[in-house]
Amino acid sequence: MAKERIAVVGGGLVGSLWSVYLSRRGFDVHVFDRRPDIRQMKIVQGKSINLALSERGWRGLDGAGIGPQVREVALPMTGRLMHGLDGSLTYQPYGKEGQAIYSVSRGLLNQTMVKLAGERDNVSLYFSHRCADISPDEKSITFIHEETGERTTHHFDRIFGTDGAFSAVRSRMQRMDRFDYSQSYLNHGYKELEIPAQPDGTHRMRKDVLHIWPRQDFMMIALPNVDGSFTCTLFLAFEGKESFEQLTTPEAVKGFFTRWFPDVIEMMPELTDDFFTNPTSSLVMVKCYPWHHRDAVCLMGDAAHAIVPFYGQGMNCGFEDCTVLDGLIDKHGDNWSEVFSEFTRIRKPAGDAVLELALRNYIEMRDKTADPRFLLQKKIEARFASRHPELWVPLYSQVTFTHIPYDQALRNGDRQEAIMQRVMSMEDIAGRWDSDDVETLMLSLVERM
Repeated sequence: MAKERIAVVGGGLVGSLWSVYLSRRGFDVHVFDRRPDIRQMKIVQGKSINLALSERGWRGLDGAGIGPQVREVALPMTGRLMHGLDGSLTYQPYGKEGQAIYSVSRGLLNQTMVKLAGERDNVSLYFSHRCADISPDEKSITFIHEETGERTTHHFDRIFGTDGAFSAVRSRMQRMDRFDYSQSYLNHGYKELEIPAQPDGTHRMRKDVLHIWPRQDFMMIALPNVDGSFTCTLFLAFEGKESFEQLTTPEAVKGFFTRWFPDVIEMMPELTDDFFTNPTSSLVMVKCYPWHHRDAVCLMGDAAHAIVPFYGQGMNCGFEDCTVLDGLIDKHGDNWSEVFSEFTRIRKPAGDAVLELALRNYIEMRDKTADPRFLLQKKIEARFASRHPELWVPLYSQVTFTHIPYDQALRNGDRQEAIMQRVMSMEDIAGRWDSDDVETLMLSLVERM
């Protein structure tokens, strides 16, 4: 294939990974990012939610040959550990024994991947370059240098928009005929906090789980870091009785945490400083169609399908975009019109489905994980799946530990939920959950539904 000149607009997680994929094919790759060079920055906590790498993400990283380097900065989490208001702890494994998702700092991961991309001979990195305009038909991009104000225009053979939920590339495509776009926000926001390491550098809680404090209408989570700390994220309504608008003083913050998270407040010595220093961020969702323009421009990652973070699949879905698109280049060669058309056709339903899955999982995490009946349902499912793996793969496992398309996993999950509602309506299900009667009913329902 000829050595085409390709632009990747956005040097975040998806953009840096995709640039490695392109470089391995011999393209002349130019990556533009509006931020300063992240390789020169000191990575600090407080700006974003920790990431959870799962199978789809690892496949993307391994496909580019950089999985081993990323594993050095990731910690495995084998399941959820729910913290009750009364101090009780409930553990729920994510999958089978040996399966885990991996906690990693967004900043540290992005820094690692940009460094790896920059080491490629045919990848050129441009920082502090803000995309000011694009001409899709002419395949040209105009940038403004954030520090000098210099305005430059560059021409390329292909343009990939990997510049996030507020994508400048997508914004230009929105002005084109028959381009659909929608944006919406949750009425909940989030704030990052920290549980520091103990003086000897060890973790203050179990480091092999994702900690959840479910409180029905809101929740807090904590993911471990390699330095012994935990990145905590409080998800809370912007307005209302229990909301960010009520937490305006150190006393109010301390009272809120003492009331709702009493087991953790002593582990957060900088709670009020972190609370008022770190931003309160919103949660945006984006849908658009199509994800490409002819053979010239293609959107990937959050630029095409920004979702809320509650399934831990935003990054994993973006990385899967890379593996799918790379496979389509194998399939169609340099017929970019076919590559981009098929990418939109097969990934758009997947993007819509993972957004729906993420919204549902927020309700599950903040509310249902504290419900004994929900936990019993998951226990019944796990038992049946272990005895009949050819008939039942739990929805979470389909999403997290397989490469089943998200839209197919969503349909499978809806079918399974209908079966489980029949099972949970059985008389005295709590006392007979592991009986032959329950298993027989599930076998008959699986066959019929």
